[in-house]
Formats: sequence, structure tokens, C-alpha cells
Amino acid sequence: MTRCGLVHYKRLLKPAFGALLSMAVLPAAQTLALPDDRDQPIHITADKAVRDEKKRVTVYSGNVQLVQGSLELEAQTLTIYHTTENADKIIAEGQPAKMRQQPEVDKAIINADGAIITYYKNENRVHLQTNASVEQDGAVVNGDSIDYLIDKQLITATSDKSQEGDKVIVVIPPSVQQKETDSGATESE
Repeated sequence: MTRCGLVHYKRLLKPAFGALLSMAVLPAAQTLALPDDRDQPIHITADKAVRDEKKRVTVYSGNVQLVQGSLELEAQTLTIYHTTENADKIIAEGQPAKMRQQPEVDKAIINADGAIITYYKNENRVHLQTNASVEQDGAVVNGDSIDYLIDKQLITATSDKSQEGDKVIVVIPPSVQQKETDSGATESE
């Protein structure tokens, strides 16, 4: 991948995973989302909700929708693990599970999906798994697996090595390529 592509790849994914992080730590999140998203109430609808106090797990199932400000999450199952006071791990599953959020007032909506979207609080990591995709303003990253280490701002996308011909695919629209070239990055770097 060219340096130009890598720079845009990081710019594309950073706000998306900030959005997932805000969903994961719920009301207390500090995020790159719209300024008032974290102050909005969280609304979860599902066909069924089960809270197991002994295991400290809540499972929402059947047409799950979570909305907090501009953050929207759709899944068939949403599992929240509470080994501490805050959510320690959140798993959204669907065909695919979908997340969308407007990161800032003047930024395009970010759409992310995968069969499984997992937030690991202790590792400060978000993992999109199985046909993972992140899209913003025409720029797209697809892979079998996309990991984002939030503290390190490190993004890794991988293909499914068991599937012949499966590759990570990055699409950078011409308008973004021109902006990066104008800001000093070149395609050959």
C-alpha cells in the first residue's frame, strides 16, 4: 500500500473506531463523534433482553437497535459483559452487524459492518470480523478482519488466508487522493 493510501486508511478508520468505543463505554465515552452524542440517552430495542446478574452479562437478541445521538448500531444479538462497573467487552453479531455514525458536524457518515463487531475495553481494541468493511465519503476498507488498537492508532486489515484469492481491498476516491497530494503526501511515498 502506498504511504498516501496508508495515511488515508488511518484517517478513515480512526473516527469509526472512536464511534464504536463510544458505544462500548456508553454514556461516559469521550469520542470523536458529534459533540453531544455522548450526552444523549442510549436507546436499545430488541425482541428479547436477558440480564444474568451472576455472570454479569446482558444479551439483547432479535432485531437489536442501539441509538445514541448520531450513533446507530443494528445487530441480531448484542452481548454486554460487565466484569467491572463499565462494559468490559461488547459483541454485536449479525448478517452483518452494522454501525453508522457522523463523526463531526462537517464530516461524512461512517458506515462499518461485519458478522461480528467486538470491543475489548482492557485492550482498548475494536475488532470487525468476517466480511468486515468500513466506509466514509467513498473511501472503503474491506477485509476478513479489521483491528484497531485505539491507543496506538494502529489499524490492521487482513484477508482470510483459507480462502484462495481473498485480499484486503482499499478504495480511495480521487477527491481524497487529490487532498492528500495537495497536503504534501505523494503517491510514490
